Amino acid sequence: MMEQNIFTKIISAELSLQETKVGNTIQLLSEGCTIPFISRYRKERTGGLDEVQIADISDMSDKLSELVKRKETIIKTITESGKMTTVLQERIEGCWNATELEDIYLPYKPKRRTKAQIAREQGLEPLSSIILMQREMNPMQAAKRFVKGEVSTVEAAIKGAQDIIAEIVNEDERSRSQVRSMFRRGAIIVSKVVKTKADSEAAIKYSDYFDFSESLKRCSSHRLLAMRRGESEGILRVSISADDDECMERLRHLFVKSNGLCGRLVSEAVDDGYKRLLKPSIETEFATMSKAKADDEAIAVFTENLSQLLLSAPLGQKRVMGVDPGFRTGCKVVCLDAQGNLLHHEAIFPHPPISKSIQADMQIREMLSRYDIEAIAIGNGTASRETKNFIDKIINSDVDGQNSNFKNVKVFVVSEDGASVYSASKVARDEFPDKDVTVRGAISIGRRLMDPLAELVKIDPKSIGVGQYQHDVDQVKLKKSLDHTVERCVNTVGVNLNTASQHLLTYVSGLGPALAKNIVEYRCEHGAFTSRIQLKKVPRLGPAAFEQCAGFLRIPDARNPLDNSAVHPESYKIVEQIANDCGCTVKELILSAVKRKSIDINKYITMEVGLPTLKDIMTELEKPGRDPRNQIEEFEFAANVTSIDHLSEGMILPGIVTNITNFGAFVDIGVHNDGLVHISQLADRYVSDPTQVVHLHQHVKVRVMEIDRKRNRISLSMRGL
Repeated sequence: MMEQNIFTKIISAELSLQETKVGNTIQLLSEGCTIPFISRYRKERTGGLDEVQIADISDMSDKLSELVKRKETIIKTITESGKMTTVLQERIEGCWNATELEDIYLPYKPKRRTKAQIAREQGLEPLSSIILMQREMNPMQAAKRFVKGEVSTVEAAIKGAQDIIAEIVNEDERSRSQVRSMFRRGAIIVSKVVKTKADSEAAIKYSDYFDFSESLKRCSSHRLLAMRRGESEGILRVSISADDDECMERLRHLFVKSNGLCGRLVSEAVDDGYKRLLKPSIETEFATMSKAKADDEAIAVFTENLSQLLLSAPLGQKRVMGVDPGFRTGCKVVCLDAQGNLLHHEAIFPHPPISKSIQADMQIREMLSRYDIEAIAIGNGTASRETKNFIDKIINSDVDGQNSNFKNVKVFVVSEDGASVYSASKVARDEFPDKDVTVRGAISIGRRLMDPLAELVKIDPKSIGVGQYQHDVDQVKLKKSLDHTVERCVNTVGVNLNTASQHLLTYVSGLGPALAKNIVEYRCEHGAFTSRIQLKKVPRLGPAAFEQCAGFLRIPDARNPLDNSAVHPESYKIVEQIANDCGCTVKELILSAVKRKSIDINKYITMEVGLPTLKDIMTELEKPGRDPRNQIEEFEFAANVTSIDHLSEGMILPGIVTNITNFGAFVDIGVHNDGLVHISQLADRYVSDPTQVVHLHQHVKVRVMEIDRKRNRISLSMRGL
């Protein structure tokens, strides 16, 4: 309990949140409640904290728990070495800063056999103390007493003593604090090309960093990650340093107390300790810290993009044709029913080199008619523009008056990033064991149009194509953040209990792979769920899991209309009481805006149920089971622009935002190479965060500013448009 109170105070101060809110949130998390559940159904306890704030509390609580374990290890190690004192233990137990804790531990930390350790074994520690005290007028004379055994000369004795002093300088908390302060204020990151790699083809993309330097605190995350990637590929050498002369001067001020020979020997040891031990240590520390900061920024951009992508507008339950376009290998075409089940698949070859366009035309018309297709999803990869033009001609042209039914068929271009990853995955093999990867890919494209969230959760988020440097950042931290994002999006939208795949159910609050599998198996054996209460019959789905998941699962056409809403079963009695007081049924209450307006919800406040929950209930009764996502919109590229060779500076073109970074947004203008709208070109005003101006899949107008055909780079602008 004392530990939780300390955590609460630290987190409250760090995040500027009330201690009561933080304490209650930590308690709920410790009880096994999920972040979506706490955010949605425990607002009275948290004071209305949102999912981001709750996730921050959870992350900080986890870090503090790790720090507690680290302190236990440190105390145990020092105690076993016989060097623990009451004062030292109190310092360790009272320390809640990881860097400070490691500084305290450093002098006691078991080391490999250093120069200083060798000197100590040679009996030179007393000499190092004599020199460091700087009272001895003739240290060379004093050193003669230590010339014995492996120490063959006075010079060797002095050198060994200086090695010990250098290590003392390195391990001194004041030293580390001073140098750390210098790095914090004035560190410079420098990048140089490895000369033997300068002319290699792989080095071209790093040419901006062949001779680069910048203040570390001003270095943006994408530049830092680019340099670190170049370093890992052996193309760049990257270093971080502060003003060496000033750092050494500050350290001398701490340790050099005289102008005599001892003072000069200490000064030499200080310089050696800085260059050989302290500087590399602090450089590593700042390299790690700056990389972690860059990772956090890159992950934040990635998770925001992923969130926008997962919450993309769905077409809904329509009969869809999915097309995975291609030239030589043809276009793979699938027909899906309104639930996304595969009805039919075949290949067409409308493009060169095979060019069976007449036959392909007949095939498409036959499938559109036979399966009563309502919409067509075309992947945005190779041959996408050509395939869309081919399909559009079929939809918009009349042949013997037989095409009138196709006029209402909508055609959409869908991102196919990750479709190949899905098609070769275990999830896809389990769904379609007798279909090859090309058919599975086309199915994924069609389903993405119907419900992006339900389909994209099956794919590793890193393969969806909405990140920068996702393979360079901390993979554990990235996975945790992406999993939280997927979970948040799934629970924000809610899940149809009777149609959701096992994979989608996995992300529902309180479930996971095992319970998701049990739900699907129960559904297969007993038929569709008619009530949320039936979940309690699912094997191993106990009261705790039911509490966490029930509010996020929907049952359309359930006997109780609340089962298709975000109202939690624990609140059904409240709604029933409200309906009873209004003299109607729950269904009638949902249908009657007049009755709802007459309700004074303050009358229903109790010790357990507060105003936030009651407001959420009333909002949900207005539109039970509503989908928070936007409506999908059709889009057309410029008809006469299909390759980079068709572009010219000054052109104004329609485009779709495909990726957002912290330095701008990438826009697909239909030429197979996305153009970049730099952050400075996003608007006619200063923009600090691109997400304030654009969002994924947004339809925009852009102006072509520059075309680099050699590197296939296109610079675009949205200013003045």
